Amino acid sequence: MKSLYLLMALILTNSVFAQLDRSQRPAPGAAQKINIPASQVFTTANGITVILSENHKIPKVSIELSLGNTPRLEGSKAGLADFTGSLLMSGTTTRSKDQLDREIDFIGANLSAGSSSMYLSCLTKHLSKGLDLMIDVLYNANFPESEIERIRKQNLSGLQSTKADAGEMASNATRAVNFPNHPLGEIMTEATLQTISREDMLAYYKSTFTPKGSYLVVVGDISRAETEALVQTYFATWQGGPAYQAELGKGQFDKGNRVIFVKKPGAVQSVVYVTFPIDLRAGHKDQLALNVLNGILGGGGFGTRLMQNLREDKAFTYGCYSSLNITENGSWMSAGGNFKNAVTDSAITEILKEFAGIIEAQVRDEELSLTKNNMAGGFARSLERPQTIARFALNTIKQKLAPDYYQNYLQQLEAITKEDVLRVAQQYFTAKNCHIIVVGNEEILSKLLPFDSDGKIEKLDAFGAAIKETRTADISADELIDNYAMALTGTSSKKAAIKKVKAIKSYVRVSEISSAQIPFALSSTDYFWDGSKEASKMEMPGMVLQKSYFDGTSGYTFSMQGGREDLKAEEITAKQKASGLIPELNYKSKGMNYEIKGIENIDGEDCYVLYTTDGESESFDYFSSTSFMKLRTTNLRKMEDELIETTTTFSDYKDINGFKFGHTFSLSVGKMTLSGTVKSIEVNPKEVLPKDF
Repeated sequence: MKSLYLLMALILTNSVFAQLDRSQRPAPGAAQKINIPASQVFTTANGITVILSENHKIPKVSIELSLGNTPRLEGSKAGLADFTGSLLMSGTTTRSKDQLDREIDFIGANLSAGSSSMYLSCLTKHLSKGLDLMIDVLYNANFPESEIERIRKQNLSGLQSTKADAGEMASNATRAVNFPNHPLGEIMTEATLQTISREDMLAYYKSTFTPKGSYLVVVGDISRAETEALVQTYFATWQGGPAYQAELGKGQFDKGNRVIFVKKPGAVQSVVYVTFPIDLRAGHKDQLALNVLNGILGGGGFGTRLMQNLREDKAFTYGCYSSLNITENGSWMSAGGNFKNAVTDSAITEILKEFAGIIEAQVRDEELSLTKNNMAGGFARSLERPQTIARFALNTIKQKLAPDYYQNYLQQLEAITKEDVLRVAQQYFTAKNCHIIVVGNEEILSKLLPFDSDGKIEKLDAFGAAIKETRTADISADELIDNYAMALTGTSSKKAAIKKVKAIKSYVRVSEISSAQIPFALSSTDYFWDGSKEASKMEMPGMVLQKSYFDGTSGYTFSMQGGREDLKAEEITAKQKASGLIPELNYKSKGMNYEIKGIENIDGEDCYVLYTTDGESESFDYFSSTSFMKLRTTNLRKMEDELIETTTTFSDYKDINGFKFGHTFSLSVGKMTLSGTVKSIEVNPKEVLPKDF
């Protein structure tokens, strides 16, 4: 009998395993409705919608205030909202910035503010104190002039860095081209930043920070009754006019492809964005299907179409991605990456090909399934954060979503079909009406012409503004140099200019240098003597950070990191070509290669462009077409496989012993920007070079 049981068990076991095909992945179970706790919502008498999401697991509360205004066109004061937002934490009528910072730190809180929001997070036991501080900023922000100028200086430093950051340039161009005459398309520049006053900030603050139409999202260890009591105590007296509301445009929808070029001299690779606006706002019924489409195209990692084509197959780039930006104020699509100059046109061809492909045919089952699984996983992980539940409630109200939208999210995601993806691709996407944005070297311009439907290329500056075409110069390079020398010396002839230059045998210039990235000021000293000898030193109190020395035939550089390095033969030759108080006067005799490239408009001023190359680097010098003063120099130097771009601007020329010296300058290298002010210039001193050289 026992053997019979064993035989029956063996037969049953074999029959069970015979029904399983382990080469096939088990089908996933049906998506389930998610049990998301409902947030509690109530409205105050002064117009605040309060959204409460209780979570008593840890003794902590966060409160986020989101204002109900739509963005405004700022015109000549573009950047006002962001500038104002960055100053809200700079002090109030009752507390200085230092006092505010100390009190926030004392209770271990996080309090921040922006142009249209405020955020507080702290332990439950410190909530009343945290709200005291939050309300002080909300009601009594003071915008001290000293802080305004400090932040203005930081912003100016950032704007200088933008001119060397191809990614930032491409982003600015994307906004400007997709959304002209729209808040999304307005970009702060040095000119608009300088026009913004404290009065402008106060006016924005008073008109924007108003309770009507605002949302107060409360998350954490607090009950409904406690929330109502705190809202009544701290926010009931908040008064203000109606929230600003305006109907914003949908973007610039063109017929045919447009090529937009932003020049980055000497760039060895191009940043390419293929982009277009989308006629859809956050909360639209097609948003989820579009997110799936974007995940398949280029927004979902290494398995996407763009990555497989341009990286894995063609090896054009390390990464090619797409991004779908759907907001309440405007939406757009972008795809692109960084590509070597030689394949820039080929990369554009392939990106357009991928746009066309996803419009023309259904996606594959496996890529649809993979993308939906990735999105479902991301959604599930987001539920681990208490703030997610409150954000869901806020989105449901602001975007007019179905009350159970997020509870049914996974079911809605699972229900999206290949037909849905094709439908939204054909309705919202295009491969024939795109804005093709390229930031790079002008050598690639001829390759871009075929992509423009009208056979022309538009040119923008680093901040998305149209620039005039480079015009042929009406003077020669030598005439430009002569005019520059006469402008510096205040003379009317080259002969007189040279005579004044020879009268200056030596000088010592001391400057103070600061940066948003450095918490203290640096001192920089430049030395010049005997017509061609020069040295420099940068130091902080008690420490020399770097210095250099060149006596016309030899020299060295020193840095704390690398120590002393003698100049190589080619470096000495390069320096000899650009020596002298006005190096340009010696270009011809010293063998410098130079030519005038034309006239370009730089920051609103027409400038002659002088190109030079000394064998080690290339430079573009920009001279005012009216005053002939040098306003900017961009130097390009290749170090190993990396191109180092350094841009220096000059201003505030002042007369010293009959010679004009610039007294304000900025130096940008990548994202690092240094601002300098000349503190003293000593002409023909008795002692020039200190002994530590």
